[in-house]
Amino acid sequence: MSKIVSMRGFLTSPSGISPLAVRSLGAACAAVLALVPASPASGAVSGAVSGGAVSGGAVPGSTRSLPLVPLPRDGAPGAAPEQGLRRTGLSRFALLGVVWDDPGAELRGRVRVRTRSAATGKWTGWQDVEAHTAGHGADPGTAERSAPRVRGATAPLWVGASDGVDVRVRAEDADGGSGAGNTRRALPSGLRLELVDPGEAAGETGAVGRAPAAGGPSPTVPPTEAALAASGANADIAVFGTAGIPELDGPATEKELTRLQGPSRGKPHIGPRPKIVTRRGWGADESLRGRGFVYTKKIKAAFLHHTASGNKYTCAQAPAVIRGIYRYHVKSMGWRDIGYNFLVDKCGTLYEGRAGGVAKAVLGAHTLGFNTDTMGVAVIGSHGTTQPPGAAVTAVARLAAWKLGLHGADPRARTTLTSGGGNLYPKGKKVRLNVLSGHRDGYATECPGKRLYARLGTVRTSAARLQGR
Repeated sequence: MSKIVSMRGFLTSPSGISPLAVRSLGAACAAVLALVPASPASGAVSGAVSGGAVSGGAVPGSTRSLPLVPLPRDGAPGAAPEQGLRRTGLSRFALLGVVWDDPGAELRGRVRVRTRSAATGKWTGWQDVEAHTAGHGADPGTAERSAPRVRGATAPLWVGASDGVDVRVRAEDADGGSGAGNTRRALPSGLRLELVDPGEAAGETGAVGRAPAAGGPSPTVPPTEAALAASGANADIAVFGTAGIPELDGPATEKELTRLQGPSRGKPHIGPRPKIVTRRGWGADESLRGRGFVYTKKIKAAFLHHTASGNKYTCAQAPAVIRGIYRYHVKSMGWRDIGYNFLVDKCGTLYEGRAGGVAKAVLGAHTLGFNTDTMGVAVIGSHGTTQPPGAAVTAVARLAAWKLGLHGADPRARTTLTSGGGNLYPKGKKVRLNVLSGHRDGYATECPGKRLYARLGTVRTSAARLQGR
């Protein structure tokens, strides 16, 4: 069960939200517009967060949507249908994906792209875009899943600053190959190529390939009601409007837990709060997402994902990658917000994902059928054949130790979840799963990739140790 909370009412409505948060949105607006931050809640620690954080504030970006067209067949009898396009001289983009009309339809085939560098004018080689992503998104029957703008989509692919693109979408034959079988599968209707420019924030000059502009980087968007509410959702544990929530040591984390939830019997099992870059820190344009926040009752389990967006990004580019994924999830796929609750880059920097407060039970759209009472953590990259960086694995363990600790969950244990419907478990079925699971444990998918999934045992052990178990 989830609860939608308006921006004006989120501070007092859902369970688990501290009364020490900002008292009213009007006061929050005044604080920000006056450029005077509110005092931190008791136990919060001020300070900057290192890593990929930008200076703070919404970074404007853009999305261009181009319809794919049928391509000539290769002449072989029964050749598979193919669609695509080739364009040069485009406005700059850095992330792309393919979408189609019906979110319930699967693209059974192969999607390949090559792009032209905006800096050198040279074309890359062909690379695959992950097409089998049906296991991501809001649960069946929910308001978010049923929204009229929701579309089917590939995973987004980070390609860096580009101004040209060549894309090919080829249906597989009935035997599963992308070749010239006698029985062909149809491609989904309404195929479109989405080209995303994530914008460039102050301090990111060159991160997405732009030359420094005469007036400096793109200006940030002035604070909106949505931006103020997103910052206010974290005001129970951090300075209002901060770009990053600093880490706490063990005793300070336990003190904060007592303030948030009251005294506990015995010593609590919770890991030290890690550093987390907020949405303001990575430059989220809060005007893109749906109004208000949606909460679930508690966090009983965490699902590990990879974004399948490729590994060709630097840590300095990570905020831009997240802005690109956010814009793709919302503007191209029609979701209410980015699907993941948290993201982590290859250097181990943690980022707030879906808005609503990092210490709260925010309902995500990450594991189809198992979004209720869970959180989704995505490692930025593709980890089917590539080993995840040790720093990213360590960061996932630190996050799990803290966030699961807020809800009394043991990372080494199992818990019972009720399926919302998927290709492994029918709707309503009660399922025993690991408290720390991979996406593939709740849905038949390759995510989080073979290499990252193999590190789950290490994550469980490390998170439990951080909790003092």
